[in-house]
Amino acid sequence: MPLVKTWQLIAGSAVAGLALSVATVAASGPWDSGQRKAERDRAASWSLTGGADHGADGPGGRPVGLPQAAPSAPGVLSGLSGLSARSGDAPGGAGKQAPAGSDGLAEALRPLLADPALGSTRAASVIDTATGRVLFESKPREAMTPASTIKIATAAAALAALGPEHRFRTTVTPGAAPGQIILVGGGDPSLTAKKKPPAGSGGSLVALAADTAQALKAAGIESVDLGYDDSLYTGPARHPIGGNPNLAPVTALTADEGRPDNSSSGPVERVEDPSLETARAFAALLKERGIKVTGAPAKAKAAADAEPLATTLSTPLGGLIERMLTFSDNDIAEALARQTALASGQPGSFEGIEKAVSAKLAGLGVDVAGTRFADGSGLNRADRISTGLLTALLAKAADPQRPELRPVLTGLPVAGFTGTLRGRNAGSSPAAGLIRAKTGTLGGVNSLAGTVVDPSGRLLAFALLAANTPGREGAEKALDKLAAAVARTP
Repeated sequence: MPLVKTWQLIAGSAVAGLALSVATVAASGPWDSGQRKAERDRAASWSLTGGADHGADGPGGRPVGLPQAAPSAPGVLSGLSGLSARSGDAPGGAGKQAPAGSDGLAEALRPLLADPALGSTRAASVIDTATGRVLFESKPREAMTPASTIKIATAAAALAALGPEHRFRTTVTPGAAPGQIILVGGGDPSLTAKKKPPAGSGGSLVALAADTAQALKAAGIESVDLGYDDSLYTGPARHPIGGNPNLAPVTALTADEGRPDNSSSGPVERVEDPSLETARAFAALLKERGIKVTGAPAKAKAAADAEPLATTLSTPLGGLIERMLTFSDNDIAEALARQTALASGQPGSFEGIEKAVSAKLAGLGVDVAGTRFADGSGLNRADRISTGLLTALLAKAADPQRPELRPVLTGLPVAGFTGTLRGRNAGSSPAAGLIRAKTGTLGGVNSLAGTVVDPSGRLLAFALLAANTPGREGAEKALDKLAAAVARTP
């Protein structure tokens, strides 16, 4: 049965429009910490007179008058929920003969792809996720610097290695010396020291301290020496680009992404030694619970067979993937890339990432020729990936036979709606709510890759890479026009 076109959902009633939006969002699955929760919160926050109206604004930014027909999230979500019901060739078969109707897409995209704002080198790929058929391509196998769109590959590799329900452990174990305990980092990027954890947070130092204090008091211990073990990761903690407000030093024991303030996303200067700061925070929490910590926390090595006194678990991997993609979280990306390396028998380092991610993606049956995964976040300009690989991975994530990869799609920001796409193809754009995509931005590099529901209800995967762009704003507008053209071309 063909999917309902979003622009056919006429908002004749603001109340009905709100109910439809909430119901459609709720149908997309359980609410984790990332994209789906953001969509639910946004839908629930719409006022009865606001809905999806993009008309004149009244007090507080609320639209005035009756809502006008406008696209919103239902087109995206129904496209995802309808995947399992669709038939055709197996997804991911890039390179197959293009079906009828692709000539119109090529006619629409070629002049837009020639925009000088896209720099000297640009590549594109558009495929039907249900059949794997190529609808449009331009240099689809040319490996280019992808910026943050590489997080799609990082997500797919991590899910293939560990599965969406996997959780990372932060533990406290007895130390080798009498009266010593060791805080052991398990590489949980959701670990927080906040007494009021952020929504959807995972590992809690507060809960871990409470459980540890209870175990110590039960054993008659009221004073300890505190060591900390962050040896799970190896190699340099600093990214090759050096200190950067977009990424903390990568350690296996980091609370709140090494942020010294109350922020949860966006650039901010990070602490110099996240492991030490996390151990200090844990020591303070123990003291609040009646356990005296003698001296300053010091590095130590936990015994491999030590029985934990207490444990706290991360957000499930699927939720971490969604948050990473929605907010383009570099800290989560680097942590998950290292976890992929460790799960693949490689060291938890930048060197291990390069070997493991490529191997995991090849194991999914996609072509990784010419690729390089120098990091997991896309901050490294040495990264190389092709548009053909990106669309193949998105098609794999859409494959009903690959449900473990679905967070790759559900985590993508929605145009005009959530995350890094909230302000792009928004407002009166006919593509608002129809495009779900990961952005990528470095100086002179701009990219966009994701999915879109076309006028016939097909879920398409697209990827656009541009190099040597003269300016961010112009390049982003050009990429948005291309994505919008995919959404509205039959």
